[in-house]
Amino acid sequence: MKLIPLGRTDLTVSEFCLGTMTWGSQNSEAEAHAQIDLALDQGVNFLDTAEMYPTNPVLPETAGRTETIIGNWLAARGGRDRIVLASKITGEGSPAVRDGEPVTPASLRRALEGALGRLKTDHVDLYQIHWPNRGSYHFRKMWSYTPPAGAEAVRENMLAVLEEAQALVAEGKVRHIGLSNETVWGAAQWLSLADRHGLPRMATIQNEYSLLCRQFDTDWAELSVLEEMPLLAYSPLAAGLLSGKYAGDVTPDGSRRERNATLGGRVTPTVFEAVAGYLGIAARHGLDPCQMALAFCRTRPFPVIPIIGATSLDQLRTNLGAARLVLDPEVLAEIAAARRAWPAPF
Repeated sequence: MKLIPLGRTDLTVSEFCLGTMTWGSQNSEAEAHAQIDLALDQGVNFLDTAEMYPTNPVLPETAGRTETIIGNWLAARGGRDRIVLASKITGEGSPAVRDGEPVTPASLRRALEGALGRLKTDHVDLYQIHWPNRGSYHFRKMWSYTPPAGAEAVRENMLAVLEEAQALVAEGKVRHIGLSNETVWGAAQWLSLADRHGLPRMATIQNEYSLLCRQFDTDWAELSVLEEMPLLAYSPLAAGLLSGKYAGDVTPDGSRRERNATLGGRVTPTVFEAVAGYLGIAARHGLDPCQMALAFCRTRPFPVIPIIGATSLDQLRTNLGAARLVLDPEVLAEIAAARRAWPAPF
């Protein structure tokens, strides 16, 4: 497992990040702790969570439980300095968290301080805005999202949030800030305001990216490279579709699809044809399909750290094995051809 610099920050992280959104719903606390232990043993030092986790579903009574599980691991095992810990403030409109309030200076502070209490730590290394107040093209909204008018009001909110972030950094409660489910325009505004006013810079972007979801490959890729803003790629296995376990439109017992039939809108009339294409590439070259999908993310011409989630230790071991896989040019050529055949299956 390689250790790599995280953009322009002073953080050094593993090339894969451990995702946590099933901890407290599909996974028990004991199972979650075993996943952290295994990941650290395999060289992972980067964990990503959020105040709204666990998901599937997000509920008021469970929001924050995942952070509590991580905090209990830290209390039991110690070694806060062994991990780079990322979390997120929930964006506007989620009734399960703080009555759906928007991201403001006050809610940023309140959410972070709540997270620190649950995580049983005095600081978070990376604190991200889970999605922008104005909405975005993510979560399958690329088909319907209409950009709102009123750029100045958006920038005023951004500036106020950055000023509060600077105060939180000065207090030692957070080291760096980042974005999630953001657009290229939005990221450019955050960066411009930070540079102009000498405020903390958004260090990373956490957007969805996989063989089946390639929105990042155009304008976002350019910004990522030129502004040294790494992509933390969530759902790099497309919510399990790329593992093949749902091939043939089945729903295995205990799977995420039992709780979310469409896998967040990813199950469409065309998706299984695309999945079959990628499974065929893996089979022809003797590759595990999950490892192929994860290793592909690390080949991109922009900085990518895939966020790996799992509901079992066996799944996690397999996924972490992608760190040892280098894809042959023939595999990458077939993947490129498949992308042209199925450019946006969901």
